[in-house]
Amino acid sequence: MPVDVLVGLQWGDEGKGKIVDVLAPTYDVVARFQGGPNAGHTLTFDGAKHVLHQVPSGIFHPHIINVVGNGVVLDPVVFRQELQKLTDRGVNWGQNLYISRKAQLILPSHRALDRISEEARGGSKIGSTLKGIGPTYQDKIGRTGLRVGDILLPDFQERYQEAVARHTTLAEFHGRGLEIEEFEAEFFSAVEFLRTLQLADTEYLLNKLLKEGKQVLAEGAQGSMLDVDFGTYPFVTSSSTIVAGACTGLGIAPRHINKVYGISKAYCTRVGSGPFPTELHDEVGERIRAAGREFGATTGRPRRCGWIDLPALRYSIMLNGVTEIHLMKADVLDEFDDIQVCTHYRLPNGEQIDHLPDYGDLQNLTPVYVSLPGWRTDLQSITDINSLPQQLKEYVQFLEQHVEVPISIVSVGPDRVSTLHLN
Repeated sequence: MPVDVLVGLQWGDEGKGKIVDVLAPTYDVVARFQGGPNAGHTLTFDGAKHVLHQVPSGIFHPHIINVVGNGVVLDPVVFRQELQKLTDRGVNWGQNLYISRKAQLILPSHRALDRISEEARGGSKIGSTLKGIGPTYQDKIGRTGLRVGDILLPDFQERYQEAVARHTTLAEFHGRGLEIEEFEAEFFSAVEFLRTLQLADTEYLLNKLLKEGKQVLAEGAQGSMLDVDFGTYPFVTSSSTIVAGACTGLGIAPRHINKVYGISKAYCTRVGSGPFPTELHDEVGERIRAAGREFGATTGRPRRCGWIDLPALRYSIMLNGVTEIHLMKADVLDEFDDIQVCTHYRLPNGEQIDHLPDYGDLQNLTPVYVSLPGWRTDLQSITDINSLPQQLKEYVQFLEQHVEVPISIVSVGPDRVSTLHLN
């Protein structure tokens, strides 16, 4: 059976967790293919909000196998805390959660290095979540990282000390110490817990399940505009957030990829530093932030807000081969008389373009907007697509016309039931 992939099309926080939760009942497997505890997938159902960071979003469905792939970087401490919260909520995850032996371990020293590196940047900070993600991926690419499977080796303690020694040298380059002693006891306790879980060569597991005819949903974290190669570099994450990352992050061949669900908000947000062409620094941006409760699920930081950006969206659609779009948080725009859509950019020389330029030009362009009428309707009260206001239908049609991909779902509220299937 094929693998369907779900990716964010903006700068993350698009609502991927909710959509995985909505789609999950039709799948046998949900597999997370990249990122780490810098992700925050928020799911709302039965009147409660659940935030997942490293656990795949299919975990609330007992029949679904959940896989943490090799492309993920795993913090044992955060992972144990997350699983404990699931246990407290009555979720029995013990039999249907598998962790790749090849996933990289986030060490306490990685978190320390992340903080030291970000502080050393001064005014040119990346906007890191300080979860140790970047330094862990650096060690992975540098071939010096520790993997989940290493915790089963008799010399794991020695390997850990060698890693800390390398990290100490890096910290000293900045004139700093790691100062991790108080965190190490909790780390090793979490490692002991991790040893009790189902650690597996998940690339074999997934390919076996595919051969058996199982339906697999691959779940990404962050967004395409944060991809380490194609995002707004250097203000990006440290992994491949696009569909190609699902192949390397899970160990599946490209021929298995079928549907690609692209997730986009009806507007745009970004956390941290970096270019954001349609960002609003005015009262309108504040209204969007307040209505959308735009604060990071992982960090709590207020998100930067702006209108939807079609050149950036088309770019992400192209990179991912998106087959259908799920438009999230349309209800956030309920109170606006007019809604702006960025269709082009204008460069300083007056030239108008419809594609996403590289970093240098991104700093100095002006968005070109088309104004569409708002719907001025409480969308959260709507449960039938036939009851959608005409202005929202026209907004959806306008987006579809410009990005040339159908919008199959419109989300009109945070709960599972506030999800309208258009086709």
